[in-house]
Order: sequence, then structure tokens, then C-alpha cells
Amino acid sequence: MFVAGKLFWIVAQPLTLALVCKVFAILALVFGRRRLAGLLSLLAGTILFVVLFTSLGAWSLQALEARHSRPGLTSPPACMIVLGGAFDLEVTAGRGGMEMNQAADRYIEAARLARLYTEATIIVSGGDGSFSGDYKGDADLSPAFFAAMGVDPSRILRETASRNTAENVGETRRLLEANHLSDCLLITSAYHMPRAKALFDRAGVQTRAWPSDYRSSGRVRLRFDFTQPSLNAQLASTAAREWAAILAARLTGRLPGL
Repeated sequence: MFVAGKLFWIVAQPLTLALVCKVFAILALVFGRRRLAGLLSLLAGTILFVVLFTSLGAWSLQALEARHSRPGLTSPPACMIVLGGAFDLEVTAGRGGMEMNQAADRYIEAARLARLYTEATIIVSGGDGSFSGDYKGDADLSPAFFAAMGVDPSRILRETASRNTAENVGETRRLLEANHLSDCLLITSAYHMPRAKALFDRAGVQTRAWPSDYRSSGRVRLRFDFTQPSLNAQLASTAAREWAAILAARLTGRLPGL
């Protein structure tokens, strides 16, 4: 499933999909299928316009981010599960240090909570999710980050084998059982939380959702937006990937209730 998902996304991401449509339009012209070529060109142009010049991406992410809010903590959590995806593995390997991407707030929030709840165990779930498998994953890189934030790295349990969300769940469950841990906060990006929380629930791992890394303001309306095409494209790609993953989980029966 990991390789299939990677290969599917290479073609299915919005800008690549527009390019594929245009390539097939050119081939249709070569073989004299002018009507088909016109339809494919129109489809490619529509995808580009919607992705670059509307707020569809932010609006779609906002719908996911609204599903869970941070609960009031009436008692200290016994543990915190932080899902990987915040380190730029390739840049970190090439440059050294701790280079992070837009999802860095997952770790910033976890460090903040770790300083408040000093007895809580921190579980970092995430290996190398690249095709090559040549990099250190989030779980291997995270102790240095937490140490820099003033959190004792000895509190960290590292799950280094997982490459995607489904594997996060299975590997983390084994780690929780081996260490007799429960009552965990689940920390991940807000748009990713509905799928992640549902997968943990499905596996019988009860968690309290603690979303972070919001990508929308919460007040986004579906409209034209000609001011920030590159950001619109990035948000649309993120939204398309998450919604596609949710659909795949539904179709394969892994999340019948989501």
C-alpha cells in the first residue's frame, strides 16, 4: 500500500494531473481526435485555474480542520503521540541540523506540552517515508529537537518503522502495549487529525485529539483569489492528498465510519 500510494500521488496531484491531461490532448491531436483534444485541454485549463486562482484548497482543508478541537485537560496526560512528517529529511541529511517543514508546529506544540506535563511520556511515530529509505526519520531526529527545547530526551519512545499514517497506528499500538501506556494525546496537523484519529480508534487505541499546524483561518469562503497562486496551489495539493487518502481508506474498508 505504501508504494502504491506514492505512485498514485505522483500522477494524481492537481498540477501533475493538469499536465497529464495536456499531454493526452496533444496525443489526441496527433491522432486526429480534435474533439477529444479540446475536451482534455479544457479540463487541464480548468484544473489549473481552480488550483491557482481560487480558495478551494484552503476551504477544503478548513472542512477537515473543523472536525476536532483541543479538549480541556482536566488531568495530566500519561503520554503524547506525535506523528511524524515535520522534518525535511532530505535537507536535514544534506545540511545537518534540524531542518523542518510547515508541519513543525506538531513538535513545537508537543514540546510546549512536555514542559507543562513533566511526567508524560512522548512517543514519536515516524520513520523514513521516502522511496529510497536512505534518510533518518522523524523519530530518529526528534531527540535533538526536544533536547534543544529543554525536554529530557529520555522521556521519548521512538517508533522508527512506520512510513505512513496506517503504519503509524500499527507500530504505535505495539509500542503502547509493550510499555503499558494509555490515555494519550494525539498530536498531528489539524487537517490530518480526522483520518489519524479514526484510524487509531479503529485499531482500539483511544486517544484525545490535540490538533496543531492549522493551514486555514477558519473563516475561508469559496471564492476567486488572484493574489497568491503559489500558496493556493500548495494548499490545494495538500487538501487533495488528504481527501484522496480518506477516500482510499473508505473504499478499502479501513474507515467505514469516517
